[in-house]
Amino acid sequence: MAFSRFLITCLATWFYSGKSPKAPGTAGSFAALPFGWMIWIYGGNEALIIASIIIFAIGIWVAHQYSHLLGIHDAGEIVIDEVVGQWMCLLVVPLAADWMDIVWLLVAFVAFRAFDVVKPWPIRWVDRRVGGGFGIMLDDVLAGIFAMIVLAGVVYLTGG
Repeated sequence: MAFSRFLITCLATWFYSGKSPKAPGTAGSFAALPFGWMIWIYGGNEALIIASIIIFAIGIWVAHQYSHLLGIHDAGEIVIDEVVGQWMCLLVVPLAADWMDIVWLLVAFVAFRAFDVVKPWPIRWVDRRVGGGFGIMLDDVLAGIFAMIVLAGVVYLTGG
């Protein structure tokens, strides 16, 4: 039981980045970047899509379990949802395994965080109305989709 609680906590907080006393969602999004970049380096967009789907599926269960452990729905320290949304943004930026990747990772980070924090419709609606682990994960997937659209435009306009 202790190991399963540790594993649930580790994943829900994305290796404890969500335990940050200030801006846990931002910390979780930032902590997702090196993992996403490494997945992309070794497997490209296909691996990143597969990893995102796997973490989304695991995240539904983990977020639900961790919420139950805390007795709080969508506690701020649950950041596995930010991981999926952040990784989605990496699918549309022109990563090339060179120094410019740092710039694109930061641009993707800012775009995702903006939509995750502001939560325009329908993200806010989902955040308030869809419960359980699925709801916790879904609003960040939507924020990732919105950010992907903006990022695709930025990439197009900059010739990235």
